[in-house]
Amino acid sequence: MSKLLLGVIVTKMFLLGPIPLPFIGNLHVLFRHEPGYSAYEMWRKKYGPIYTYWIGETSFGSHPFIMISDYKTIRDTFVKDGEAYAGKFHFNEARKLFRGGDYGVVETVGHMWRDHRRFAIHVLRDLGLSKDVMERRASILAEVEAMSESLHAMKGKEIAMQDIFDVGVGSVINQLLFGYRFEGDNLKEFRELKGMISRHLKEFSHPSGSIMFLYPWLKILPYFENKWKKLVNVFFLKTYHYFFQPRILFHLNTLILHREAFFSFFDRQIEAHQKDIDFETEESNDYVEAFLKEKRRREANGDSESFSYLQLQNMCLDLWIAGMETTSNTLSWGVVYLLNNLHVQEKLHEEMDREIGSGRLVTMSDRNNLPYTSAVINEIQRMANLLPMNLPHQTLCTVQVGKWSIPAHTGVIAQISNVLYDDEVFPSPHTFDPSRFIDDSGRLKKVEELIPFSIGKRQCLGEGLARMELFLFIANLFNRFKLSCVNADEPPSMKKLFALTVQPRPYRCLAEPRFD
Repeated sequence: MSKLLLGVIVTKMFLLGPIPLPFIGNLHVLFRHEPGYSAYEMWRKKYGPIYTYWIGETSFGSHPFIMISDYKTIRDTFVKDGEAYAGKFHFNEARKLFRGGDYGVVETVGHMWRDHRRFAIHVLRDLGLSKDVMERRASILAEVEAMSESLHAMKGKEIAMQDIFDVGVGSVINQLLFGYRFEGDNLKEFRELKGMISRHLKEFSHPSGSIMFLYPWLKILPYFENKWKKLVNVFFLKTYHYFFQPRILFHLNTLILHREAFFSFFDRQIEAHQKDIDFETEESNDYVEAFLKEKRRREANGDSESFSYLQLQNMCLDLWIAGMETTSNTLSWGVVYLLNNLHVQEKLHEEMDREIGSGRLVTMSDRNNLPYTSAVINEIQRMANLLPMNLPHQTLCTVQVGKWSIPAHTGVIAQISNVLYDDEVFPSPHTFDPSRFIDDSGRLKKVEELIPFSIGKRQCLGEGLARMELFLFIANLFNRFKLSCVNADEPPSMKKLFALTVQPRPYRCLAEPRFD
């Protein structure tokens, strides 16, 4: 009772927001409004653009997060005062179990985060990320050609575009990390891993899969304590039959088995590089080679602590998943929206015919001449709105948000999904309308509130690559093909499937070549 009373007192200390239930906070509301957009919009209208939301990991109860859901305040905090918000809020149990501790770049803070974010950006830049040469260096155009060949071969047949995008985008990031694309015999392994990633993100978002990470105090209860000990034993995981377990343990075991599969794949790539690497050459062909060379250089200087094998595994995990899942999902959503808005596809074809005029490859040098294509991509990203809730940051010192003083070590979330659906900025926000990004003279209009890659110190480090992929895949797809529904009266559903990044429902379409 004293714990519950303390929870009520602590709640009163924070900004207004939805009243949390004991132990679970506001988690129950999100599951009633799956995947969560409408809940966040409801709270913003009721409590204003800054409010408190409760979820997660304290000894007995839920944790407060300050939600910031308007663009101006997000810019003023995460950009103008970005250093104060550069911390990362941790769900400690998940981090320990899946990463082995403070590793990677997504969840780390301080020197580890700065050092490896800087190193990753440096390596990607050396591999050509900041230049148009990336089209060739990462073989993005080669993957575009492979996509075109697949679609030509399937003329008149039903096509699962998500699978084609997965292979193309997966090959781009795999070449950057490990130096090879997915084809032939390794396609099977890729599809298994990609399927596992999709299931992993769904399982991690599932209430049964996340409950003991969000509320680790459950482990003190005899039933959960016993189950947790069994859960973290890898040998047990590989021998225990799922159908003997309750639903919660089924989801958690699935997550851990996925982690084992991911790291096993990364281990094979790293070991292959260790056998073949030439430490005498300065230039690196991919990220793993660059990491191993930097690791050796630092070992010689007695400063290799942050360049460990476990850190390399986790960097591969962060870059591989982030570099593939979001871009492939966005491309797939793009096809969904264009099949539901055929007039937009017609306008795309008109611009392509006027500016390109053939089935040649569209390259980055064409982008300035294709404003409507860029507007379509902007609208795809805005409508897809992949993260219902952005990942939480943590204040590193006491900060001022509007008229409120927020103490150090408080979880703060830039609620970008609210910004992308803000009807004051984007009228009729749930209507697909690329013209909102075109000005009166027909040029592409810059809209500051379009921030699908986030902003601030922790802005997506792969934004440049993602923008390039989105343009080259979309521009070449709709220059060379006309896409149509299998059944004209039944376009793909625009309902979003709940996961860490929302996914479209599986769909198929037809692709008709526009040029011989």
